[in-house]
Amino acid sequence: MTQFSTEQAARHLLLQARGRVTPARLGVLSILLDADVALSHQEIEHTALQQGCAFDRVTLYRALDWLVEQRVAHKIAGADRTWRYNAQAGTPHQHAHFHCKHCEQVFCLENLQPALLFSLPPGYQVEQVELNLQGCCPLCADKV
Repeated sequence: MTQFSTEQAARHLLLQARGRVTPARLGVLSILLDADVALSHQEIEHTALQQGCAFDRVTLYRALDWLVEQRVAHKIAGADRTWRYNAQAGTPHQHAHFHCKHCEQVFCLENLQPALLFSLPPGYQVEQVELNLQGCCPLCADKV
C-alpha cells in the first residue's frame, strides 16, 4: 500500500469506528495497516520515529488501547510475553497466529479458521479466539 492510500484507509476505519481522527491514532493505524506482521509497541514506536511522527509512550499506548477497544486492531500475546498489534480492518478477530521461533515475528493467518468455532456446545457464544502456532516461518525455513 502506498502512504497516501494507507492513510486514507486508516482515516476511513477511524471514521467508521466513530472516533476522533487524532494524529496518533491515524499514524499508528497507518503503520499497522502497512505492516506484513504484527508489531510490538517498540516496533511501532521505532517505525513512527522513522516516519517523522514522534508520539510519547503514553499517547502510543492510549492509541493502541483505543484501536483494540474499537476493534480496528487486535493484540496478540507473543510467546516472548510481548504484546503485538495488527490492524483488523473491520473483520472479526477469529483467526490463528503463527509465531516464528527464529525471527520472533508473529503472523496473522487469516485463512486458517479455528475449527472449534463450529463445534461449541449449544449456548456458548464466542467473543474472541486466540490460536497461537509456533514454529519456523517460510523465510527462516529457507535459511535453516
